[in-house]
Amino acid sequence: MRLLEVKGDLFSSSDCLAHCVSEDLEMGKGIATSFRDKFGQVDVLKSQKRKPGQVAYISVSGRYIFYLITKQKYFEKPKYSTLYESLVELRDLCIKYGITDVSVPKIGCGLDKLDWNMVKMYLNSIFKDTPIAITVYSI
Repeated sequence: MRLLEVKGDLFSSSDCLAHCVSEDLEMGKGIATSFRDKFGQVDVLKSQKRKPGQVAYISVSGRYIFYLITKQKYFEKPKYSTLYESLVELRDLCIKYGITDVSVPKIGCGLDKLDWNMVKMYLNSIFKDTPIAITVYSI
């Protein structure tokens, strides 16, 4: 496992991508709007009927885009427990599909206001002992 923090545009990465969303998949604020506008397929994501603590995903041009469901409604704040559970599912999906490189924003730490040090601890703990490299992009 490798965790690398870089400054730059997340969407310049050719890795699989992951970010946090609500179960209602509104994606009306923050980086979620960029994901919605860039990758679309919201109907496909909604059809997966994923709950907080789970992960919805799509495949775009041969790479996976993961949507970590961390809360029910867009206006709520996530719990650390649902973020943790969705990160465990993300790890399991990466292992299942042979994914070794995932790029993320500081997940849960923008509009959702989770503490980056806690989220970083989760990433290190959940992805240790895996071949998965996580690159965290910030502006």
